[in-house]
Amino acid sequence: MDTMESTKIVGGLCGALLVFMLAGWAAESMYHVGSSGHHDGEEHVSGYPIEVAVVETGGNDEPEMTLDEMMAMADADKGKKVFSKCKACHKVEDGANGTGPHLFNVVNRGIGDVAGYEYSGAMASFEGVWDVEALNGFLIKPSAYMNGTKMSFAGLKKEMDRANLIKYLETLN
Repeated sequence: MDTMESTKIVGGLCGALLVFMLAGWAAESMYHVGSSGHHDGEEHVSGYPIEVAVVETGGNDEPEMTLDEMMAMADADKGKKVFSKCKACHKVEDGANGTGPHLFNVVNRGIGDVAGYEYSGAMASFEGVWDVEALNGFLIKPSAYMNGTKMSFAGLKKEMDRANLIKYLETLN
């Protein structure tokens, strides 16, 4: 390859780069949606304004139910259906551990107290018992309630689902 041929190749690459940069500049100037470059203190916005009616909801007039009120209304049969989300990892028979510990007699049992089950460090060191409040807090989102738990369940967002599940768990003894 001689000097003239390599010069043509470099010139072709430079020309292509120049065309590419000019096309980018032209497209930016035609389709730019940001600030228009005016510095007169006014805000310049592309597009058309759309009037939107504001609807006042007045807030939530119904008082939120307490956990005790939800537990009073809870249904263990509905909780058994909610438990279907848990049974891939948890068993309800005494001593029958799965991926997670068995949930037989779990309500008011010490946290991390199933003999023979190897808990995560976070669960093993967590103090307290699985009372209604602790179960409710944990079931909202386990990883937020107990940082470092190996339980990967996303949680139950519906309050009554949690109350029904806890009511069902109370029957397992």
